Amino acid sequence: MDLHIDDFYKDAAQGLLTLYQAFPAKTTLYIDDLIGYIAPDEFGLPSDRQQRCLSTFIWLAEEGYLRYQSTIRFEALDQIELCEKAFLRLSNMITPLPTTLAEAPPSVRRAQGNLANQLREAFQAQDSERVIELMQVFFQR
Repeated sequence: MDLHIDDFYKDAAQGLLTLYQAFPAKTTLYIDDLIGYIAPDEFGLPSDRQQRCLSTFIWLAEEGYLRYQSTIRFEALDQIELCEKAFLRLSNMITPLPTTLAEAPPSVRRAQGNLANQLREAFQAQDSERVIELMQVFFQR
């Protein structure tokens, strides 16, 4: 099984939500905030998990979803922000809307039906499969 792909989706989702909440300001995104602290090995090198998480955001930047000024070792990305492409995808309503929102007023559907909010709810429910499903929607748009 490709567990690193599941980690990719979850790391990307959590980081993108962090940046969405900070938008339009630039911020510093710390890897430990996303995956928890993992002590370096006996040589002071980061774990494979830390390297893959950092690589997720470098890849997202290369694909035009975000931009950053620099990396801080393997610990963070500095002056990072969403690009228009990611902002619009996170802001747009997903379809089909969850049945709980179908009859809600338009302002509620817009606020609660957007991809960012649906990702937040999936994290709060600790529903990893829903997070992955929503990130696949994010990348397909």
